[in-house]
Amino acid sequence: MIDISESVMQFLLAFLVVGPLLGAAAALLPAPPGLKGTSPDQAVLRHGVTVTGAVLVAAIVLALGFDHDQPSKMQATTDISWIPALDVRIHLGTDGISLPLLVLTALLTFLSALYTYFKPPTGPPPKAFVALLLVLESGTLAAFAVLDLILFFLAFEMVLIPMYFLIARWGGEGRAEAAWKFILYTLLGSVVMLLGLLLIGITAGTFDMVALATDNGRSLSVSVQVIAVLAIGIGLAVKTPMWPLHSWLPDAHTAAPTVGSVLLAAVLLKMGTYGFVRILLPVAPDGFRTFAPYLGAFAVVGIVYGSLACLALAKEGAKGDLKRLIAYSSVGHMGFVLLGIATMTPTGVNGALFANIAHGLVTGLLFFLVGALKDRTGTVDLDTLARPSSDPHARATGAALYGRAPRLGGLLAFGAVASLGLPGLAGFWGEMLALFGAFEPAAGLSRPAFLTFMSIGAFGTLLTAAYLLIVVRRVCMGAEPQNAPALPDIRGYEFAAWTPLVLLTVVTGLWPGALIGLTDPAVQQLLAGGNR
Repeated sequence: MIDISESVMQFLLAFLVVGPLLGAAAALLPAPPGLKGTSPDQAVLRHGVTVTGAVLVAAIVLALGFDHDQPSKMQATTDISWIPALDVRIHLGTDGISLPLLVLTALLTFLSALYTYFKPPTGPPPKAFVALLLVLESGTLAAFAVLDLILFFLAFEMVLIPMYFLIARWGGEGRAEAAWKFILYTLLGSVVMLLGLLLIGITAGTFDMVALATDNGRSLSVSVQVIAVLAIGIGLAVKTPMWPLHSWLPDAHTAAPTVGSVLLAAVLLKMGTYGFVRILLPVAPDGFRTFAPYLGAFAVVGIVYGSLACLALAKEGAKGDLKRLIAYSSVGHMGFVLLGIATMTPTGVNGALFANIAHGLVTGLLFFLVGALKDRTGTVDLDTLARPSSDPHARATGAALYGRAPRLGGLLAFGAVASLGLPGLAGFWGEMLALFGAFEPAAGLSRPAFLTFMSIGAFGTLLTAAYLLIVVRRVCMGAEPQNAPALPDIRGYEFAAWTPLVLLTVVTGLWPGALIGLTDPAVQQLLAGGNR
């Protein structure tokens, strides 16, 4: 690690939030002479790579300058009065819980911009696309960096409009309906969430998340906590997404462009689970304890439901869409995150935070791979991919991918086994710790109920392995079609965009202590209400 002054750390964190917004405004301006390249479209795409690259460098330097000996301490803090009458402050900071999410967001947005530079989305000119991508990055980073309830809500809402337009203007078939479903679900959830945030802030006399966490609910009656947890939890559950509030997700993923699916699954869903950990657990612990068994129950239903939906899509003759299948798999994976949080134990919450990062890496990679597969074959329909067309003039499908594009097939199999939680890869540790947390939940929670949840969750891991192995068998294996042309294997820009995700999936799987060492002290302090 490197020694960086507090003022520089403050600047870096502020730049993470503000830099993409400035870049979005600049993207809408004409390119200066000499920077246009071969076309204005190329110039704006290069601008997106440059800005997201600068933000990623700032995030890495922030992580290097972070005091890893005190991960529970808020660092790089900025605290400026914004609306004195309401005691709303521009309060920024990062600790061991939010830092990994900041770096993950910066990394995935940069990789998405890099991928888009070489493979622009089909649709309107890319100027607005790049601007929306940068606004999306700014809102997501802000959600993980702000320490004021009102600012958190604004950041939470800020990402909805750019994602709506990314789906509605650059998406595929059914994009208009999917975009409306996405915006309506999330906006309705957010309205309820705002009421809960206002109830906490007005009752406690402050919107400061650090002060509220330290107070640990002592200034809030149990009834206020229960109402607040219910209201805020609904908004967060929609974004997570928790069964049965998940139905917007498969349509949004199916219609979204490749990088839209990557960012939606790998980054935006984490805002919901982060809110559970950062706000509800420390601010309203008694109210959360009331709903924890129900959250655990919904979580394990989501695990099994998501897996069964994937199995139904994967079977032969179902005309299953591969993007839709991965979207349903996210419902199951986020169920493990919610189960870990519901245990209210350091083990479970650490598992939830680890699973968040693992899901971002693995599912981001899978959506990149499915996008590449669609580019090569023209389809993501599993039946078509598994059974080549008899028409010699039809576009080549992806059957027997190992033989026709071995590196792409191998990487798809790697993503599948990482997603099913193979030991030694990132997906294993989060799910295991979530189940361990359910084995011994926090005091005041029903152990028999959580043992039941643990058993159901463990069964869900078997279902996950079943559908992912079916997908690999159908798409990657089998006899090569006679006279079928070879598919283009991994291209240089794809290698550059995907390699960091592969490496991080392996490194975090083999060295989980690097991430848990960051999150655990912060989680311990958060659960103790800042009294450690």
